[in-house]
Amino acid sequence: MNLFSRPHTARRSPTAPSRPAQAASPHASAPVLLDPALAALTGEWIIDPAHSRIGFSVRHAMVTTVRGSFAEYKSRLYFDGRDPSRSQAEIILATGSVDTGVEQRDAHLTGRDFLDSASHPRMRFRSTAVRLKAPDVYVMTGDLTIKDTTRPVDLELTYIGNVTDPFGYQRVGFDGTTTINRMDWGLSYNSRLAEGGAMVSETVRLQFDIAAIRMTPEGAV
Repeated sequence: MNLFSRPHTARRSPTAPSRPAQAASPHASAPVLLDPALAALTGEWIIDPAHSRIGFSVRHAMVTTVRGSFAEYKSRLYFDGRDPSRSQAEIILATGSVDTGVEQRDAHLTGRDFLDSASHPRMRFRSTAVRLKAPDVYVMTGDLTIKDTTRPVDLELTYIGNVTDPFGYQRVGFDGTTTINRMDWGLSYNSRLAEGGAMVSETVRLQFDIAAIRMTPEGAV
């Protein structure tokens, strides 16, 4: 079942009367049809932070990878199973909640050299469009705001599935990732290595491991 799939209408080109019809190419893509069962998933959802992770990874000193995550965030997701193009997602993260497992490094990341959480306590992702890339793989385009800069990014999502848990909550899951250049958002601090290269890579991979719970009409899960 495809959470963010959208229907595509197959188009037929008119065939000239004097020209025999050509056989379909074995490489032609079959039209993607919307699963009617997706209509049951229409509604508002919220990320379950106890079973989700919004994180990042970046190369350090050119030889290893540092991983971290944001412990505090708010989310609002809407899925329209009849018209997935109307689906929306918004996530607001507390920049001061960054956690890499090293207190001194976390203080540097939240300081003025990087996120400057004192002046910019929040960063935000807000979707603008969704398109199908492959079965159960989708690209959600959205605006990512860090500090005073907003730029578009493409978040690749893989739909995991949906289930009702033993407590009666309906859940959906998906994994997402995108890669950005932090310099584009003004995170330009760096120091150079004697052997060449940077102490902190400009390329940052953002990761979204999401379990979302359907919200009740009253707004509580």
